[in-house]
Amino acid sequence: MTLEAYLNPDFGPVEKLIFFIAAFLGVSVCVFLIIAAARVTAGRESFYDRAGNRVQRFYEMIISGASVMSFACAYVILNHIYSLTEGSGSTFTYMWENWKDFILLLLICLSCVINSLLDRLIIPLKLIDNGEKASVRMLSMFYVIIILVYLNMIGDESEYSPVMMYYLGLMIGRFVYFDASFADFIDAVRNLFGNLLLLVLGLILTSALAFYGFNAGYLLERNYFIVGVFYTQLFMLAAVFILHHSHVIYLFVKKDDRAKNEPEPYEEDYEEEGDYDYDPSDYDYDPEDEFLDYEEYDNEEENLQSQFSAGDRGI
Repeated sequence: MTLEAYLNPDFGPVEKLIFFIAAFLGVSVCVFLIIAAARVTAGRESFYDRAGNRVQRFYEMIISGASVMSFACAYVILNHIYSLTEGSGSTFTYMWENWKDFILLLLICLSCVINSLLDRLIIPLKLIDNGEKASVRMLSMFYVIIILVYLNMIGDESEYSPVMMYYLGLMIGRFVYFDASFADFIDAVRNLFGNLLLLVLGLILTSALAFYGFNAGYLLERNYFIVGVFYTQLFMLAAVFILHHSHVIYLFVKKDDRAKNEPEPYEEDYEEEGDYDYDPSDYDYDPEDEFLDYEEYDNEEENLQSQFSAGDRGI
């Protein structure tokens, strides 16, 4: 097997367009399922905010999955290059034999940088906060581990154990760190389980597209399977880019839904207390009232002065 085997000459522009359409339809179906689930889910949060947040968390799952998969794919390719050049005494061979762990650490850092560039600049996700992004990124490592375990089970030629150990170490470090409290651990677990449905959707979509790509001959079976899965991730990422910037989902999720589904704050609070009916007219400002108050105050002061004067005269 040579390096040219990573490129498929039969995967031309027409085939890439067909595969992209399949990826676009797959991502769109997942997005509409998330919107439908947000519609039927009860909660105080508005449908607009709830649907937008969940859709962007799914986008983050795809972005993080592609970023993490880039590290695993880079490791496989570099390891393959080493197997082809082993014993040649080249600079790359020497570095891979002596600095392999540092190279893997550098690749992990680069994948984190790629992830940040994607979800902040190229596909800016503004409806999810940093805590939600961190939870989804951690889950994407579990997503890649599941894929690597499956590739080992079907007999892929590459060895993924070092990559999986790095990912497991990062996941454990996310759950347990030196100054973590039990409440932090419970919060991390709760965030993890809150995104499990997104993990299932991502795995189903990736598996279906990869299966279609290999059967159609777009992805090479003689190649390492992880390269085909990474190609699939790239097409999914392109579909997310178009969906996000075209704002197609807002044809189904409108800002008007916020006003329809969100209760009025004053009205709800006072209904719970049951002792006051809110009336906006109570807070209307009448400038004449201000002068009436001053006149009443002046009259009271004159009455008090007359009473004190009468008392001094013995009346």
